[in-house]
Amino acid sequence: MEKHFDPNTIETKWYQTWENQGYFKAQKPDADPYCIMIPPPNVTGSLHMGHAFQDTIMDTLIRYNRMKGNDTLWQPGTDHAGIATQMVVERQLAAQGLTRHDLGREKFIDKIWEWKEESGGTITKQLRRMGASPDWSRERFTMDDGLSDAVKEVFVKLYEEDLIYRGKRLVNWDPILHTAVSDLEVVSEEEQGNLWHMRYPLTDGSGHLVVATTRPETMLGDQAVAVHPDDERYQHLIGKTITLPLVGREIPIIADDYVDLEFGTGCVKITPAHDFNDYEMGKRHDLPMLNIFTIDAAINDEAPEKYQGLDRYEARKQIISDLEELGLMEDIKPHTLMVPRGDRSHAVIEPFLTDQWYVAVQELAKPAIDAVKNGDIEFVPKNWENTYFEWMNNIQDWCISRQIWWGHRIPAWYDNNGKVYVGRDEAEVREKNNLATDIVLSQDNDVLDTWFSSALWTFSTLGWPEKTPELEKFHPTSVLVTGFDIIFFWVARMIMMGLKFTGEVPFKQIYVHGLVRDGEGQKMSKSKGNVLDPIDLIDGIELEDLVAKRTYGMMQPEKAAKIEKSTRKQFPDGIPAFGTDAIRFTFASLASTGRDIRFDLNRAEGYRNFCNKLWNATRYVLMNTEGFDTGVDESLEVELSLADRWITSRLQEVESEVAKHFENYRFDLAATTLYEFTWNEYCDWYLELAKPILNKDSSDNAKRGTRKTLVRVLEALLRLLHPIIPFITEEAWQAVGPLAGQHGNTIMLEPYPQADESKIDSAAIAELEWVKQFIVGVRKIRSEMDIAPSKALEVLLAGLNDNDQAWLNNNRVYLQTLAKLESITVLEDEASAPESAVALVGEMKVLIPMAGLIDKDAELARLAKEIAKLQGEIKRLSGKLNNAGFVAKAPEDVVANERKKLSDYEIALNNLEAQHDKIQQL
Repeated sequence: MEKHFDPNTIETKWYQTWENQGYFKAQKPDADPYCIMIPPPNVTGSLHMGHAFQDTIMDTLIRYNRMKGNDTLWQPGTDHAGIATQMVVERQLAAQGLTRHDLGREKFIDKIWEWKEESGGTITKQLRRMGASPDWSRERFTMDDGLSDAVKEVFVKLYEEDLIYRGKRLVNWDPILHTAVSDLEVVSEEEQGNLWHMRYPLTDGSGHLVVATTRPETMLGDQAVAVHPDDERYQHLIGKTITLPLVGREIPIIADDYVDLEFGTGCVKITPAHDFNDYEMGKRHDLPMLNIFTIDAAINDEAPEKYQGLDRYEARKQIISDLEELGLMEDIKPHTLMVPRGDRSHAVIEPFLTDQWYVAVQELAKPAIDAVKNGDIEFVPKNWENTYFEWMNNIQDWCISRQIWWGHRIPAWYDNNGKVYVGRDEAEVREKNNLATDIVLSQDNDVLDTWFSSALWTFSTLGWPEKTPELEKFHPTSVLVTGFDIIFFWVARMIMMGLKFTGEVPFKQIYVHGLVRDGEGQKMSKSKGNVLDPIDLIDGIELEDLVAKRTYGMMQPEKAAKIEKSTRKQFPDGIPAFGTDAIRFTFASLASTGRDIRFDLNRAEGYRNFCNKLWNATRYVLMNTEGFDTGVDESLEVELSLADRWITSRLQEVESEVAKHFENYRFDLAATTLYEFTWNEYCDWYLELAKPILNKDSSDNAKRGTRKTLVRVLEALLRLLHPIIPFITEEAWQAVGPLAGQHGNTIMLEPYPQADESKIDSAAIAELEWVKQFIVGVRKIRSEMDIAPSKALEVLLAGLNDNDQAWLNNNRVYLQTLAKLESITVLEDEASAPESAVALVGEMKVLIPMAGLIDKDAELARLAKEIAKLQGEIKRLSGKLNNAGFVAKAPEDVVANERKKLSDYEIALNNLEAQHDKIQQL
């Protein structure tokens, strides 16, 4: 192994080897199946921190179960991402002065396929950089022929059962993209607007009502004014009518308990065709549905001629002006409101009444609810069941049509009379309906919502509707790993479709993870300039390149300048290269159940140091075992030292703990357990405890026993760590494995270590813990008294019991070597001991005489100076935190940080004062 750990030199090499050798494929036909379906990322996409986090978790589970002996399948693939992909290609055409309509549908679709083949594989290349080990030979795409056939099959069957229908309902309409969009594609954020109070005259001339609205332009489509039935102010008006200003239409005053008595004036204008809540109220009261907008969100010819053709916001200005001129604008008040915008176009989304295709989901929802209630599907953590039930119990029919060209075209055809026929293709439609060849049919222009095809992902990727061997073996899949934000949009729909078309749940468990946030807990976004690219963390990035990446071209100059300043302050030296393993270990260490995670580069740096520690420990073991007898020949006798028995015992306990944590999806606890064992117990303790055996005049049997333990424990440790940090463990295992008697081709196909309780020596654990306490006690005194590590010390012992005496006799070599002791003397009478610093090991006292070890006056002076400095800081911080103005105005995290500093200073002061008193008494 090279002297220094360089991730770049091993990552590409090993990944190519693994993939070329087919190690990622399911290859144990007689073993139990374990399957995970990757949530298919957009083919247009690139790897972000959420992907990297999620894929680290999935790959860890796959590698763990592969090593456990299961027949593992991690099914990869990408989603065609209808709107997102179409927009990319349309932008390319726009740069040439063309639109998709200039090309026509077929040629435009050809252009998208061409683009997909050229640049659609970015994210899968990046997944390889993360060490992901799916079966790439099975990679699927939601527009593949097989998946497209599955989509048609599902559509036709649901239609034949009257579970798919075409109807006119309200949808989220994007006036730029000219299509319905799902709720997930709508981003609602607070914006400053107004609340307009408008007078609606009563038709009988007896007065007027004042309605409050944030969207005056929609008044042209009003169909009623609603009040609360218990509102005494308006009860006498219920059933009367008002005359709609500017329009002249009479509309009724109705009562509905949806109305909030406290909001505005308590009177609400009802526009059923342009507001989701009004739509529901309109259905309850059988109100007309009048659409006043075009697909561009301009006023259509259903409105008075004066406003026809005006953009909705131009119409708003004109309507406000006209109402003011008529004396019907009572008041205008500033108002903060949530404005829905399309996540792709950034246009304000318009509730819009159109003909769309729908899935009637109530019938599908009941078995999906029962599957979770009866335990066929388990949420981890369990509390996400409540979110699932809340959504499913209030589920609405699903709008599945989109007015774009890229996607699965709806398998429906129309004749000249508008009659609809549904089938897998036109030939089937004609045959099934006995249509003459001279009857002209035209296929529906709409495509299906991307979520429709992804809802079939668990079984369509395995060959359904064919009964393939893969479908038989790997469905239901084992676990779905997903974020909470798509429990309804994807998870629930997969459950409904899986149960409907396979008769099985699609997965047995759902592990719901949190979102990846920045170090301050803020959501990562380009607009905030806090996005981290996982590939930049792996390879490193220069400051100027990072600035250029974050202050991208279309950003406003003021925003770009602000982000540049923040980036230069946060990353003055750019971002160093951490390597894949360190980033994966960071993700694993943060993966607690369900909570959002704060990604802190300091953690990544710590785990890069951990990788270096493991590398250096491996090199040390190799230097002390290569070319020597490592106990591979089981016929030769070995003698195991206390340290050998202790580390072997602890290994069994760690193996048991890690298995439990993986089974419970506690990747954070598994990572912590492995980190502590590797760094503190194996590297810092066992390697040091092994030195006296290897360096002294020990017997060949003893040296053989220690060398055997060194390599066997390290080899097992590498296998334990492999699912989380695959690259460094493979490289190290190739060197260590043969010394431990392992001769496989790759660590990833070796068995995952399993605890053997018969190897746990409780007595050895207790005795070695005593040795550690002894050594730590001496080291602590050295540190507190500022005694040089090289100074050999005399140690006196008092208050020994029988165990202490026996353990002392057994372990003098360890104690004298690791604690750097000149002598160890047992006192018969503690009163005879000179002035000493004391450490306790149980009830036994370890005394270190201070005479001649330190310059008492110099040490007291040094401590007094440190104490005075701390007292000054404590006084300054206390004054700051006692200032009510500072606490009230400063950001919460700043105040919390100052309080933590104060607490740390007070603890340090107490320790220094205690040390000062101790030395003064010498």
